[in-house]
Amino acid sequence: MSRLGTIARRTFLIGSVAIVGGVAFGVYTLRKPAPNPLAPTEGETALNPFILIDRQGVTLISPRAEMGQGVHTTWAALIAEELDVALQDVRVLHGPAAKAYYNTAMMADILPNKGYDISGFQHAVGEALGVLGKLVNLQITGGSTSMKDGFVRMREAGATARETLKQAAANRLGLSRDQLRTEAGQVIAPDGTALPYSDLAAEAADIDPPAVTLRDAREWQLLGKSLPRVDMVAKSTGTAEFGIDIRLPGLKFAALRINPHLGGSMIGFDPSSAIDMPGVERIVDLGNGVAVVARNTWLAQQAVDAIEVDWDVSPNPPDTDTVFARIAEAFDTDENSAMRDTGDVGEPPEGATELSAEYRAPYLAHATMEPMNATALFTGNALEIWCGNQSPTFQQSTCAELAGLDPDAVKIHTTFMGGGFGRRGELDFAAYATKIAIQMPDVPVQLTWSREEDMTHDFYRPGAMARFRGAVKDGKAVMLDGRIAGQSAARQAMNRWIGLPPAGPDKIHVDGAFNQPFAIPNYRVRGYLADLGIPVGFWRSVGASFNGFFHDTFIDEMAHAAGRDPLDFRLELVEAEHAPSAATLKAVRDMSGWTGKTPDGVGRGVGFTYSFGTPVAQVIEVMDENGTIRISKAWIACDMGIALDRGIVEAQMIGGMVYGLSAACYEEITFADGAVEQRNFPDYDAIRMHTAPITEVSILETNTYMGGAGEPGTPPAMPALGNALFDLTGTRARELPFRKTFDLLI
Repeated sequence: MSRLGTIARRTFLIGSVAIVGGVAFGVYTLRKPAPNPLAPTEGETALNPFILIDRQGVTLISPRAEMGQGVHTTWAALIAEELDVALQDVRVLHGPAAKAYYNTAMMADILPNKGYDISGFQHAVGEALGVLGKLVNLQITGGSTSMKDGFVRMREAGATARETLKQAAANRLGLSRDQLRTEAGQVIAPDGTALPYSDLAAEAADIDPPAVTLRDAREWQLLGKSLPRVDMVAKSTGTAEFGIDIRLPGLKFAALRINPHLGGSMIGFDPSSAIDMPGVERIVDLGNGVAVVARNTWLAQQAVDAIEVDWDVSPNPPDTDTVFARIAEAFDTDENSAMRDTGDVGEPPEGATELSAEYRAPYLAHATMEPMNATALFTGNALEIWCGNQSPTFQQSTCAELAGLDPDAVKIHTTFMGGGFGRRGELDFAAYATKIAIQMPDVPVQLTWSREEDMTHDFYRPGAMARFRGAVKDGKAVMLDGRIAGQSAARQAMNRWIGLPPAGPDKIHVDGAFNQPFAIPNYRVRGYLADLGIPVGFWRSVGASFNGFFHDTFIDEMAHAAGRDPLDFRLELVEAEHAPSAATLKAVRDMSGWTGKTPDGVGRGVGFTYSFGTPVAQVIEVMDENGTIRISKAWIACDMGIALDRGIVEAQMIGGMVYGLSAACYEEITFADGAVEQRNFPDYDAIRMHTAPITEVSILETNTYMGGAGEPGTPPAMPALGNALFDLTGTRARELPFRKTFDLLI
């Protein structure tokens, strides 16, 4: 074929960006690949959906969404490391909704192991299960899996592109491939002749990709270092495009109100007070609510608030006390899981000191800074959606069904997002935008939720309760029996995503409790599922977010009952079970100068949770300042096996801790008349600059397999703070948030 002519007219449309004259490279593993979403036409070639090389250079088509966690930077570094290009020369675009971009790492979590004890065989089985993600279109950003998903895939993609380009150069120059090297986006011959990748792309398109060997970690130039973020300039200059920034020709703006009584329907509404407001263009009946379309968002919001609506009541319990009474009733039902059951927890050993405690954690909102929003354009035979989201394939199928279209007729444009934390894995914000757009064909409509709608119609972190029994003898833990009750976030979320809730024991519900690396001879953890219809979903660290508090607070209580230093007590238990976990405790001990003794007016607490494949230990220090308690310092140690970007890992650990401290100190969702009482940030506060601790982070790399970074920093923050408050005051708080018990700085 005519190489120059072909490459000059080759165009791929990724999101709203056209890449002209490109060819895609890389290895798409897991045997038979899903269809390539780049869909080249006759005479064009796309070998892989991940790396494109064109006249502009190298582009990474990222299947994982960038929501501030740095995934685009590290994925770009993974391909740049093997492709021999500078990081700043890699352009990164969000990929379209496509089966080819399924997450290969999430399905391993269904295995019934504790994680830290996984064998090589079990790890291999988990990797093999990754292909199941293709069957359910699991294009998900979540579960702290992005690096585990991309670590091998992206390096293979970069290495294959490199070797294919070298082969193209070898064919042109009449040399063998092993005579050539690559540097700075060029193939270089022994005589110094340099051929840019862009000049070789068309010829490389006709070459079957060769087998490759990945570079040894000792040769890495980018990975393992702290790199400048690829999205840093755009976000610093205000040019980064978030969902709420989308502006299309002829764009209209919408706001909505949904029945505040969760799960209730709408009996009727009177639009007369809004329909004649200047600038209002349409009132849309959403079934369980109403939307207004107007010339700007503010006007739409004022108009929708003016509509008189007759709401039906909620089918859920009316208030918080009744909700938690229903959760407590779950303890009297059959257990859903007993993921850990070792020894005999029936009676404590003779001579042991027995103790028990009950804990409670509230429902929580995600409270992303950018409220939920989506822009939709319906033309009758096609639909386009622009939004920040963590689940584009599920968004695509949901919106296609609403519009009566084939999924292939629905295009999802993923933007940056101002916070996700699991909330943008849900489908409602794009679904509502689609419902409105269907009523206004050929008119793009941007639906933006008010903060009040956002907070009162979340899919909340489930409220939960725990009842623990334990025993200590001769300074050692000899028994732990934990029971945890609450709603199942996994069952609700999977039912919304694929219409099929998971069967069997809910591992996520007891995560952060059953899988802790403590060598306790008699050790049982059981889960009980509460029958409630309150909408719940995945919140940063999911089950570990409450189980980390329950389990590690009880470990602290056991340490004090045994008359032991809390850190030494944990270390002794963990050291016999999992060396990397023990190393994190030693690290925070050394970093903080832990002695087990604190002066008057100062309290220190240690917290530890293993979650998402990563052990994290934290020490929190609090100070009494004239009766008000301030969180002054924090030390964090983690071990995720391989830290691909140490700066990003540090940021994620601090961010995760702050997210956890916010929940520990202030945050709570409560109910009255079946509706959420908190409506905005004055009702749902968070850690601020002046209330955040000075923090030091230690990143270890001894764990056998790669763990996650985005979520594991959250769970240990809550018990570490609670244990510090106990050290300071002598008061043990077993319920969150701590503002109910202590006078915290706000």
